[in-house]
Amino acid sequence: MTETAVQRDMVRPDFRVAIMAAAALLACLAYMTIGLRGNLAFVLELRSVRLAAMVVVGVAVAVSTVVFQTVCANRIITPSIMGLDALYIFCQTALVFTLSGFGFAGIDPRLHFLGNFMAMTCLALVLFLPMLRRQFDLTLMLLTGVVLSVLFRSLTTLLARLIDPNDFAVLQGAVFASFNAVEPELLLLAAAITVAGTFIAWRARHVLDVLALGSDTAIGLGVAWRVTAAGLLVLVAALVSASTALVGPMAFLGLLVVSLAQRIVGTNRHAVLIPAAALTAIIVLVGGQTVLQHALGGEGSLGIVVEFAGGIVFLAILFASGRR
Repeated sequence: MTETAVQRDMVRPDFRVAIMAAAALLACLAYMTIGLRGNLAFVLELRSVRLAAMVVVGVAVAVSTVVFQTVCANRIITPSIMGLDALYIFCQTALVFTLSGFGFAGIDPRLHFLGNFMAMTCLALVLFLPMLRRQFDLTLMLLTGVVLSVLFRSLTTLLARLIDPNDFAVLQGAVFASFNAVEPELLLLAAAITVAGTFIAWRARHVLDVLALGSDTAIGLGVAWRVTAAGLLVLVAALVSASTALVGPMAFLGLLVVSLAQRIVGTNRHAVLIPAAALTAIIVLVGGQTVLQHALGGEGSLGIVVEFAGGIVFLAILFASGRR
């Protein structure tokens, strides 16, 4: 193979995805092997659960963001605009306010997970199913989600002011994303939802390519836009609800990894973008956790770091769009 042919292969999107897959595998191996000491069986079991949680959450957030941005025809928004994250935080605040910190800590994890998942999924259905009506404005749906998000955050602030300071410390630990205390049973349930949702999104990758052309063009090419878009948004809600109920909200993770994936692979074809975004999320989460745990002595929270980086990327995209 000539040097020109090798260079041509290196710029192909599928070759770049393969490189990203190798990088994600190396990040996972580094997380599992660096700093091993003590009871190896116990440490490996603990790390494997956390690693699986990061992979599940990363894939769920990445796939849901790609699908949501395609349906909404906007690359600078994420599913969190619909208020699902704000609803999750409000639910945790209401539970702590009602049951106190001790009562909140005593809730069965399975019941807690299912309650959060059902609450967020029901909110999504209320927002998305009206899309099946003949006359429906997608912009109105997004604005409704923004208003609901503001409402939930305002109610959260009100309840937080009334909570006992000791209970508030318990609440703070519940509303930030954390991979340190993931229940294996809940991880299996979230993984099943994520695998099913990712499979459906992958099967719809060609339909997503058509939807990316715009609603009018998609309808002209024979796609039932309202039914398809509503179904895909319900899929987005299920993925976001599962990941949020498992570890907590990570609003800017999707925007961060999808933006990075688009720039790495250089294409918006969903057959490439979906796996690229998922692999980028795994690299960011697993690699970031490895650095925090071993290079920085475990100081800081990965969720806060990701939110900070995602916010910077969001501002950078806004400034870049404004210059155009």
